[in-house]
Amino acid sequence: MIHNFQELLEKAKAEKTRTVSVAAAADPAVLETIRDATRMGLIQPILVGDGEKIDAIAAQLNFHEYRLVDASDEEDAVEKAVRLVHDREAEVLMKGLVNTSTYMRGILNKEWGLRTGRLLSLLAVYEHPGYHKLLYCSDSGINVAPDLMQKKDIMTNALLAMKNLGLENPKTAILAANEMPNDKIAASYDAVRLVEMVKNGEIPSCIAEGPLSFDITFDKHAAEHKGFASEVSGDPDFLVFPSIEAGNILGKSWLYFDHAKWAGIVLGASAPAILGSRSDTPEIKINSIALACLAADKI
Repeated sequence: MIHNFQELLEKAKAEKTRTVSVAAAADPAVLETIRDATRMGLIQPILVGDGEKIDAIAAQLNFHEYRLVDASDEEDAVEKAVRLVHDREAEVLMKGLVNTSTYMRGILNKEWGLRTGRLLSLLAVYEHPGYHKLLYCSDSGINVAPDLMQKKDIMTNALLAMKNLGLENPKTAILAANEMPNDKIAASYDAVRLVEMVKNGEIPSCIAEGPLSFDITFDKHAAEHKGFASEVSGDPDFLVFPSIEAGNILGKSWLYFDHAKWAGIVLGASAPAILGSRSDTPEIKINSIALACLAADKI
C-alpha cells in the first residue's frame, strides 16, 4: 500500500530509471521539471524539439544530462517523440509545449503511434488529508459519457497500471447515485455488468463492487446501517466514475476545499503518457512523472 506521494516518489526512485521522451521540450517550466526528475534519479530524458532553443533554455537551468533529438516544428516533434516510445527507445511519453490535440493525434497515429485497441483514459491519483492512502480514480478528464464497453477499457487501463505499481486485487468501487440498480440510472446497471465482467475474467483482477453510492464507499458504518455487506466500504483503492462530470467535480472539490494533492497520467496506449498543463505546480508534474514511471510495463 502506498499512503502518500512521498512514498510513491521513494518507490519510483528505488526502481529502474525510466527513459522519458518529451515532445516539444523547448519550454522553461517543462525543462526545469525534467531536470529535477533527472537529478532525483527518476528518469533519463530524451528532449525532442527545436534543438537550439532547448539547449539555450537548458544551459540557463544548468541542465546538461539529456539526449537531444532535433525537430522542425510541433508536428515533427510529436512524431519523433512518439516514435521513440513506439520503437522502445523510451518507456514514457511526456507533453511539452505543444497543442494537446496534436499530442493526442500522435499517440493515436495508426502507423507509428501507441495504439493498443483500448480507449485512452485518464487515471487521476489523489492524496487526500482525510484518507489513509492514495486513491486512484478514473475517468475525470478524457471520456465524457462512457458506455459499458468504454468503462470496461477504463477499468482495464487503470487496473493494469495499478498492478505495475504493486497493487494486487485493489478494492474497486463502481460509483452511482445509489447502491441499488435503478432503471432510471443507466450507470447503476453498467456497474452490475462490470462486476460480472471482473468475475468472468474479462477485466483484470480486483475486488469490484457496484453500484456503490459515495457514502457506502467511504463509510463502513453507513454500509452496516443500510444492511449492505461490503469488502470495499471504508477502504477503496480505486473509484470508477460514471461520467466525466462526476469525476471532475469531485476531484476539483478535493483540491480546492480539502487541499488534496494529485497526479495524473493518460493510459490505454502502449506506454503511459503525461499530459500535463501549464497551470500544474512543480509538485504535480514530478508526482505525475513518478506515477508514469511506476505504471510503465516492467520490460
